[in-house]
Amino acid sequence: MRRIFAIARKEFIHILRDKRLIAVILIMPLVQLFLYAYALSFDVKHLPTATLDLDRSTYSRQYINALQQSNYFTVDKTLGSYADVDPTFQANSDKIVVVVSAGFGDAIAAGRQANVQILVDGSDANSAQMGSNYAAALSRIFGAKVLVTQAEAKGLNTGAAGGLTASMRTWYNPEGNSAAYFVPGLIVVLVTTITVLQTSATLVREKENGTYEQLIVSPIKKIELMIGKIAPWAVMGALDVVIIAVVGILAFGIPFRGSVLLFAVSALLYVTCTLGLGLIVSARATSVDSANQLAALISFLPTFMLSGFVFPLSSLPPFLQWLSYLFPARYFMVICRTVFLKGGSLAVLWPQIAALIVFATAIVVLASSLYRERA
Repeated sequence: MRRIFAIARKEFIHILRDKRLIAVILIMPLVQLFLYAYALSFDVKHLPTATLDLDRSTYSRQYINALQQSNYFTVDKTLGSYADVDPTFQANSDKIVVVVSAGFGDAIAAGRQANVQILVDGSDANSAQMGSNYAAALSRIFGAKVLVTQAEAKGLNTGAAGGLTASMRTWYNPEGNSAAYFVPGLIVVLVTTITVLQTSATLVREKENGTYEQLIVSPIKKIELMIGKIAPWAVMGALDVVIIAVVGILAFGIPFRGSVLLFAVSALLYVTCTLGLGLIVSARATSVDSANQLAALISFLPTFMLSGFVFPLSSLPPFLQWLSYLFPARYFMVICRTVFLKGGSLAVLWPQIAALIVFATAIVVLASSLYRERA
């Protein structure tokens, strides 16, 4: 233990002396947290919308006012003809064009089906889909209100009419805030990137500086050297987890409903996995540059794409779904979001924790064997 502590102390001194490295470890995760949390959002509101009113009746104006009063559309332009639609989309000034057909008001007054055309800019797929859904839903609501008004004008008692009422309640994230979904996942992404990248270069840097041979000939076992090298990064990884979690709770109002102990144990297992991956890269890389490139390849891309961070795993092709089982980030992603948002317990999360235990054991054993072979 004294030899391991001596190596770990040496690594801590090197880390503390490098101010830029401290910034990368402690400050950059916070910068990335705010960037990702605000940039990665599926909340679509105040879509720039243009209208083309070919009817110019009282009902058409009421319909356009209903669009304007919603939080989803911002009507900023009135077009004169269909010829103005394409230039509007090409200029990227509006994402939605709502066309009220001629005869809209007469059809409603006569109790017939009125037509509204919703044109969307498909170059932004997310905004196009959400905007068309919002516009279609608003049209249905407007039509239902018109029917009720007409029925009441004829003396019918609409309150006595039968029908179906659906009550909807959203659990865990009633505000529909994207940050509540992304911030727990960012713990996985940022910790993975930092720990794998920094650990992958630690042994390679010793070889490039010519100090690795001195460590080998010293009375230190190879396993002791490996543990002493990764111990400071384990502390840094745990510190990053705490910082990101605390900032997410305080700055973004993310709830933490689960067990702190369960989350801490899971985070420790996951950090062990990422440190082991970094050691595997370090055992095979020949230079710091190649270590950084390989570490980025096996850490950031799989964590971002195959963990469920942005895209639901069920929407991926079957091959990628099966491939995602080979990456520990998939399991820690489920743990983070379940512990934060749902308050999941060990009875719910034991399969993910068991998977992390298996991965941590296998990765550390593989890293140790590769390190002894390379050393």
